[in-house]
Amino acid sequence: MVGEMTNGGRIRQSFAGARDLTSTEGSEYGPVEFTREDVDALLHERIKYKSKYNYKERCENTMDYVKRLRLCIRWFQELELDYAFEQEKLKNAMELNEKHCADLEVSLKEKEVELNLVIHELRKNFSSVQVQLAKEQAEKLAATGSLEKEKEARLAVEKLQAALTEELGKTQGDLQTANQRIQAVNDMYKLLQEYNSSLQLYNSKIQGDLDEAHETIKRGEKERTGIVENIGNLKGQFKALQDQLAASKVSQEDIMRQKDELVNEIVSLKVEIQQVKDDRDRHITEVKNLQAEASKQNDFKGTINELESKCSSQNKELQELQDQLAASERKLQVADLSTFEKMNEFEEQKESISELKARLEKAELKLVEGEKLRKKLHNTIQELKGNIRVFCRVRPLLTGENASEEAKTISYPTSLEALGRGIDLMQNGQKHCFTFDKVFVPNASQEDIFVEISQLVQSALDGYKVCIFAYGQTGSGKTYTMMGRPGNPDEKGLIPRCLEQIFQTRQSLRSQGWKYELQVSMLEIYNETIRDLLSTNKEAVRADNGVSPQKYAIKHDVSGNTHVVELTVVDVRSSREVSFLLDHAARNRSVGKTAMNEQSSRSHFVFTLRITGFNESTKQQVQGVLNLIDLAGSERLSKSGSTGDRLKETQAINKSLSSLGDVIFALAKKEDHVPFRNSKLTYLLQPCLGGDSKTLMFVNITPEPSSTGESLCSLRFAARVNACEIGTAHRQVNNRPLDNRLSLG
Repeated sequence: MVGEMTNGGRIRQSFAGARDLTSTEGSEYGPVEFTREDVDALLHERIKYKSKYNYKERCENTMDYVKRLRLCIRWFQELELDYAFEQEKLKNAMELNEKHCADLEVSLKEKEVELNLVIHELRKNFSSVQVQLAKEQAEKLAATGSLEKEKEARLAVEKLQAALTEELGKTQGDLQTANQRIQAVNDMYKLLQEYNSSLQLYNSKIQGDLDEAHETIKRGEKERTGIVENIGNLKGQFKALQDQLAASKVSQEDIMRQKDELVNEIVSLKVEIQQVKDDRDRHITEVKNLQAEASKQNDFKGTINELESKCSSQNKELQELQDQLAASERKLQVADLSTFEKMNEFEEQKESISELKARLEKAELKLVEGEKLRKKLHNTIQELKGNIRVFCRVRPLLTGENASEEAKTISYPTSLEALGRGIDLMQNGQKHCFTFDKVFVPNASQEDIFVEISQLVQSALDGYKVCIFAYGQTGSGKTYTMMGRPGNPDEKGLIPRCLEQIFQTRQSLRSQGWKYELQVSMLEIYNETIRDLLSTNKEAVRADNGVSPQKYAIKHDVSGNTHVVELTVVDVRSSREVSFLLDHAARNRSVGKTAMNEQSSRSHFVFTLRITGFNESTKQQVQGVLNLIDLAGSERLSKSGSTGDRLKETQAINKSLSSLGDVIFALAKKEDHVPFRNSKLTYLLQPCLGGDSKTLMFVNITPEPSSTGESLCSLRFAARVNACEIGTAHRQVNNRPLDNRLSLG
């Protein structure tokens, strides 16, 4: 054979001289061996022939070359079989050697045990020999020979013991190395245990804080329940005292009216008495005159008697009138006494009412403080859980909508657990109950809405990413909630109110050394295309076909911030500048008329305020972002009646909102893959939904009975959003200056 193959597949050198490859004898009889040079020569051999037109010669030469190639291949196959056989033999030999080594180790251990026993026996014999030598010194010379033999045996044993000791030393070294490795593993295990225990302590601390917050909320709820009951009792007492006061006022008015009547009667009686007195004096004067004339004329006696009788009757009448006057004066005194008592009772009731009012104010103040504490603890728990907060707002019924009691489909539970947080929806006789962080009834004002989110807006100044977006069907009041009604200060929306608060807070924090820089950008997503609403170039805002000619790409960096390439960013210094920009953006925004809404938003509007704060005294810098988003309304084509461009807009809106639903569904199920890239809206909202932002959603619904189906879908979506845990937001703070241009966040 040629020889062994090397590891790389090379041919080994041949054993004996190879036969000449040009000879054809070896191809038919006996084994043929090849060298490397033979194989290379065979592979590179060119077939020679005398005439290229002599095909027979060419065919014979080719057949001869093929036979030699087959012979070489057969040789390679035999060589491969030999190698496989040798490899199997080597494997068997290696297994036998391993088995032999194992047997040797076992026999070595057995010999070691035997030698230890021998050593032990020898030591016993040596001790006995020493005792015997001590006792039999006379036999010392005779036992010298045997002692020498014993010494030789001992030397042999010691040599064997030295060899075993050396082997034992090696084994102990290996054991020490293994012990060192075990010690390193134990140290690593201890470190892992300490890390695990620290994680458990941290987890138990967080759980303790959470339990304490829950207990505080429960105590707050109990105190709130007691306060509400006290307020109810106080209101009942207050109402009873008001009823008593009203009755006292009525009785007092009756008494005063009777008194006035009596006074009027007394005055009239006094006038009558005065008239009677005047008549009597006049009659007496006449009588005297008549008596003076009676002496002259006796014919007037009858007239005098008649006048005297009239005078006596008038005296009687005068006496009756005086009696009536005395009785009236007595009644007047009694009435004055009763009036005085009623006045005293009225004063006492007035004092009691003022005391009750003070207690009622204290109770209401405690209730407000308890509600604030509940909200604070609830927000803390929500931040620890990392949930998206959800507020529900029900718009009022509009003119022409069915406002009858029978047609009402929305109600609000009055239990303490769901008061101000629950909403019930009736559909086809079935009641659907939902609970959110806050529910606003139709008569809630814009100021009431803003009070609930003011602390969240403050977080943007503290260095957090904050996102507030409005969701709901078309015509449910999303744009009114976010923007308000232009020209009416009392109906300003969340965006202008947030900006006013931020500018006011910025001014008040100047005394603490804080300086803030604010930057604004506004965009809309129309038919899955981003438009820059602050661009001064109208062609860059909108083309004739409704698609922006400029491409705005969304970029996310490793820090979780979002950039929109080539988007206009404006530095602002006052709320008036922002109001001007909002008006400019509103004029550029896409709106249209549908069967469900006269002024329907046909795009998603995104307002971004980027905040950079620097404290000169502490050299601390914060970076916050406030995203306020007015989503386009979902709508059904059967109701909106959209055609043409409106139809394309509706399809694009419903597709993006469906992608948002897919993202929320994936977050709620905590799936590994969240499809943020399915639409421009979800890709832009990725930082807000991905766990590094304080996020709040307004779900706007309409109380109109014909929209019950859409309202139920919106409430179910909001409940799913409320259950999403996206993680705890982190504050962006550093102690070195940053670039003035910020990311969207």
